[in-house]
Amino acid sequence: MKSFKKNRFVVSVRVGPKGQITVPAEARKLFDIQEGDTLVMMGDLKRGIALLKADAFYKAYFRMKAIRIQNLTKNYKDVTAVDGLSLEIEEGELFSLLGVNGAGKTTTIKMLATLTKPSGGDAEIYGHSVQKEPDRIKEIIDVSMQEPAIARKLTVKENIEFYARLSGLTSDQMKEAELEVYSTFGLDTVKNKQAQKLSGGWQRKLSIALALVSRPKVLFLDEPTLGLDVIARRELWKTIESLKGKITIILTTHYMEEAEALADRIGIMKDGKLLFIGTKLELFYP
Repeated sequence: MKSFKKNRFVVSVRVGPKGQITVPAEARKLFDIQEGDTLVMMGDLKRGIALLKADAFYKAYFRMKAIRIQNLTKNYKDVTAVDGLSLEIEEGELFSLLGVNGAGKTTTIKMLATLTKPSGGDAEIYGHSVQKEPDRIKEIIDVSMQEPAIARKLTVKENIEFYARLSGLTSDQMKEAELEVYSTFGLDTVKNKQAQKLSGGWQRKLSIALALVSRPKVLFLDEPTLGLDVIARRELWKTIESLKGKITIILTTHYMEEAEALADRIGIMKDGKLLFIGTKLELFYP
C-alpha cells in the first residue's frame, strides 16, 4: 500500500488461482476490514476500480427502506377511508401526504402509528408489522397529531421532563434530550412559561419537540401547521426542515406550498387512494 496524496492511497491486492483477492494487512487495518467482511468491487475503465465494504456501499448507494406499505386498507361501516394504499418510504426521507380533508391522510398516519387497526393489508416499519408487532413499532416511532399533545398547566421544561420520564429516559438521557430540543426548537427562551400561555406556533413546536424526546426512528406529523398564521407556519417549516436527513418523517398537509417547501417526495391522496407519488419536479413537470 502506498500513500501518494493526503488521505489517498494505492492498495495492491493479489488475485489467487480461483479468483480470490488478498488484501494486505496494513490496508485491512487502515480501512477497518475484518475477517469475514464482504467487499464490493466497483469502478469504470477510465477512473479505475475501488474495493468497498459491502455495508458501507449499500448505505451509500441504496438508502434503507424505513417503511413498506402494502395494500393498506381501512373501512368504517360503508366508508372506505384508505383504499389499498401501497408505497415505500426511505430512511431519512421527509415524505408528505397531500390532500384535502377526508382524503385519508390522518387515517393512514393512525394505522402506521398503531393508533387504529387496519381492516386489510399491512405495513412494515423497519421490518416490524403494524398488524402483528404494534408494541415493537411503538418503541421506534412517535407522532404529533393535529391537536398539540401538551400538558397545558405545566411549563415547557416540566412538559419535556414529564415526557422524558414517560419514555423511560435516565437522568443523563433526560438532560441530553432537553438540551437537544432546546437547541433545535429554541424552546430555552420560553422554558419557564406555562404551555397554555404560549402562542399557537410555540405550542406546535413544543408538541413536536415532545415527540422527539424519545429519539424515534420515524416521526409522524399530522397537519403540523394547521390553523397557524403565515409567519408562525414558516417558522415551523424552518424547524421541520432542520430535521431532514436525521430522522424519517411522514408529514400530512393540505397546503401544496408546505409539501413543496419541505418534502423530498409527495404523495397525493383523494378518497383514500394514492393518485400520485414523486418529487415536486415530477409533480409539476411530469
